[in-house]
Amino acid sequence: MRFDILTIFPEIFNSYLNESIIKRALKSKLIKIHIHDIRKFSKDKHKKVDDVPFGGGAGMVMTPQPLYDAITAIKKLNKGPVIFLSPKGKTLTQARAENFSKKESLILVCGRYEGIDQRIRETIIDLEISIGNYVLTGGELPAMVLLDSVSRLIPGVLGKEESHQEDSFSKALNRKKEYPHYTRPSEFKGMKVPEVLLSGHHAKIDKWRKNHLN
Repeated sequence: MRFDILTIFPEIFNSYLNESIIKRALKSKLIKIHIHDIRKFSKDKHKKVDDVPFGGGAGMVMTPQPLYDAITAIKKLNKGPVIFLSPKGKTLTQARAENFSKKESLILVCGRYEGIDQRIRETIIDLEISIGNYVLTGGELPAMVLLDSVSRLIPGVLGKEESHQEDSFSKALNRKKEYPHYTRPSEFKGMKVPEVLLSGHHAKIDKWRKNHLN
């Protein structure tokens, strides 16, 4: 699956993409991630991408030209939906992540300042997605959250298919609950792991887990 991410701060993604599961998925070519600097598409001699809003108000707004040209250029390489990360968008859920994971590619647009010019939202953005009812300084963190939630659903990324099928909120189990998890040692500060989990009896373990969903 291919992800194209548009941002004015591409360096923010460096450490995230070079660690853990995402790094392995990139190395295995299960996913492809391309980070694009919106400033490079600006026709302003200073590569400016923001300006004061008409009508006044606090803060700055991202201007339409760099965004429009950047998205248009990327759409020639990526035919997937253009998603703008915005607190006004539809909330990212596990169901939406699962739907996104079935697509061949996504284009993620990270806003900054007070937002982006409305004409971009109305003409070239396909969908707006929010990661919660709060405001951040930019769309980079939400883009990473969406990228992570979708990537882990792609076959082979987690190594075992059942790893994500047993997740909380998974459509496969149609639930919003999760059973308790334990690991070594079997006793810690006087607290013991339930005996059934040590029994090796898979039917009993499955029954115990179903009875302890919370």
